Formats: sequence, structure tokens, C-alpha cells
Amino acid sequence: MDATSLGLSIDASAAVPPYEQLHGAVVDAVRSGRVAPGTRLPTVRGLAEELGLAVNTVAKAYKALEADGVIEGRGRNGTFVAEHGEPAERALQVAAADYAALARRLGVEPAAAREIVHAALGD
Repeated sequence: MDATSLGLSIDASAAVPPYEQLHGAVVDAVRSGRVAPGTRLPTVRGLAEELGLAVNTVAKAYKALEADGVIEGRGRNGTFVAEHGEPAERALQVAAADYAALARRLGVEPAAAREIVHAALGD
């Protein structure tokens, strides 16, 4: 997973420090379900390079996210989105993330992908 698929970007001209922007963006991505529990996050170095940030800035954001219980470090295995919510909600988040990834790979526009879900739900 990379910064683009996570929906992460940093506004260098914003009054909010980059580590706070990154922290907020990851929290938002997790709360909205765009990033499911168990999703592996980019390495600190990789994300820093991708976003044009200092490694220490990304490390500070990751440390705060881990302290908040949003992500969890698993040593050499990497950093992952922590489990949260009820089991049924977590299962739906994982399924939704898988569906979104499949739609992107197939080149399906987001609006069309949402229509397919609405039809499947009988909306």
C-alpha cells in the first residue's frame, strides 16, 4: 500500500505541521473504512520519500498513531492498521477494502463501483 492508495497527501503551505496532517489523514482513512484493519502500511522511510517528508516526521506521526491505538508495529513484519470496532464491522471493512482494490485494478470508476454495491444491497 502506498500514500496514494491510502489517500495521503501533505500540504506544505498549511499552518498544521506535516506530522499532524499525516496523523489526521491516517485516522480519517481508518475511520472512513478506506483502509481496513490488518492493512500493512508503508515503511517510515518509504512513506517519507513518497510524501517528500523527513524520516523523523513520519516516525513521529507513526509513534503518535501507535500510542492512539490506530496502528500497531509488528517488528520486522511492518506496521499495520490495528483491529478496531465490532467483528462484523471489521469483516465488512476488510471486504470493502478488497472490493475497492479490485475495482481500481479493473479500472472501474468509483461512482460505478458504488452503484454496483448499492444494487447488491438492494438500495
